[in-house]
Amino acid sequence: MTTTSNPAESGIDWAEKRYLIIDDFVGIRQLLRESLRNLGAKHIDQASSGGEAMVLLSKTRYDVVLCDYNLGDGKNGQQVLEEARIRNLMLPSSVWLMVSAEKSVESVMGAAEHQPDAYIIKPITEGVLLTRLNRVWLKKQIFREIDQAFADKDYLRAARLCEEQIAHHPLHAIDLHRMRATLLLKSGDPDQAGAVYEQVLQEREYNWARCGLGKIRMANGDADAARMMFQAVITDNRFYIDAFDQLAESFQQQGKTEEAFDVLQKAAKLSPNSVPRQRALGTTALKLGNIPVAEKAFRKCIEIGEFSVRKTVDAYLGLARVCGQKNDTKEAIRLLNAAVHQFGGDQVTLRAKITEGLVYHESGDFRRARKSGDELEVMLADENRQRPDTETCLDMATLLFAVGVKEAPVNLLCYVTRNNHDNAPLLDDVQKIFDKARMADEGQELIKSARQEAADLMNKGVLLWKTGKLTEAVEWMRGARKQLPHNMRVLFNSAQILISHLQENGYQRGLADEAIGVLMHVDAIAPGQQRFAQLMEQLALLAPVSGVVAAAAASEYEAANGPVPESTRWSGA
Repeated sequence: MTTTSNPAESGIDWAEKRYLIIDDFVGIRQLLRESLRNLGAKHIDQASSGGEAMVLLSKTRYDVVLCDYNLGDGKNGQQVLEEARIRNLMLPSSVWLMVSAEKSVESVMGAAEHQPDAYIIKPITEGVLLTRLNRVWLKKQIFREIDQAFADKDYLRAARLCEEQIAHHPLHAIDLHRMRATLLLKSGDPDQAGAVYEQVLQEREYNWARCGLGKIRMANGDADAARMMFQAVITDNRFYIDAFDQLAESFQQQGKTEEAFDVLQKAAKLSPNSVPRQRALGTTALKLGNIPVAEKAFRKCIEIGEFSVRKTVDAYLGLARVCGQKNDTKEAIRLLNAAVHQFGGDQVTLRAKITEGLVYHESGDFRRARKSGDELEVMLADENRQRPDTETCLDMATLLFAVGVKEAPVNLLCYVTRNNHDNAPLLDDVQKIFDKARMADEGQELIKSARQEAADLMNKGVLLWKTGKLTEAVEWMRGARKQLPHNMRVLFNSAQILISHLQENGYQRGLADEAIGVLMHVDAIAPGQQRFAQLMEQLALLAPVSGVVAAAAASEYEAANGPVPESTRWSGA
């Protein structure tokens, strides 16, 4: 490589920044390392595989990452970037350059979905590298002051800092507006995020702003308005893949499964290397009875998910259902065994057993279906086993009713109701299961009673809090969390009471960690809640060194529990 630019001319001090080069060819790593050395770089780490890169990214906050797309066996560059984004391993001011010889639309679009700061086609000269690096670096440094708030998960403070930076960096106002809207959505404030998108759209029809506003319209229940916005984006740019995904979701919300299926097929053809997209296509095809497409989508999902952070048990369970529909029970059971072996854990074992029962029931083997139901009853009776998530409970209740069991599915549906006592759409789904089991009137009474139990349990803790009995309130809510581990109002009120105790009686690390644990649990099962952001901000202000203790506790929680797979996230919020 030959130098065509002088590093000093940029005015950027490259010496003390931290760099990571990810490439499976040692010769390329050496060439990029020498190029960075010529810029004055001192701190350069190297990874020869995606797995090695993830280890380094987990330990160090890099300023600049140069990542190849093809990395041999294991994760490719797209999957490394995807996981880094999902796990928040890159700060807003960090620079990610995707360096690759890949020119196919499929590869470029797959990487672009996870927003690298630049995509550079090999071979590259030192001058090209420096030019691109300078351009991107200067643009990204407007986020430098926002980094700490972002790392602390204090998204409200980070959003305010974005607003302040707009006055100092008017040339980068659009990037700051975009980041601010993203942070407001993360903090659960869609109204303010919508106002930002609308402000941007008054100046210019940016597709990302139209798509963002469409998502908010959809979340607010205005599926028609959202659909028109997504369709307008696709008309303007037929490669804007996020608009396809969101359009399919808007059709799903309206019960227009066939329309959603058509959109997902087009999206998967444009950019096939997305695990969530192939999973959505497979699930929708299965619902419509289109077995060939469902099978192809689930098999693709398993293939591309092998080294992805988004690898999902749903693909194995879905493909097992497909095999059941094809009367290939042997292959279905093989897939379910593979799912249990690869993913492990009580929840996966439970879901696999439910799917097994459904496969047998749908194939007409009612004896084996009933046997699966009996085994599920035994699992449910195990007091040491963690209760399943909401969606799993609903599936299990449906199967158990179908094979002639009554008490166990009734208990499951009452448990779901107590954990979602103010979630009307979900309670409608519970009632439909009772209706299908010919228990309509009894189901209404059971739902009413379970809702009251949950309200009474929560209100007792709130009353203790309001009457100044904070210690008793903290203890009561611990018991409430144990009984209702997925009830959002119980979880949030529990965290609020812990914070009130800290405010009244002084900072205690143990109680602060407990509050963080509760909030991290909330964020795992139902991300983007406004109260999450508000309570995290209150905790950050209480900490001896603002934000740092809260961030450390959050990091400890995530290190212990790991990223929560999408397939196990509770969907009843």
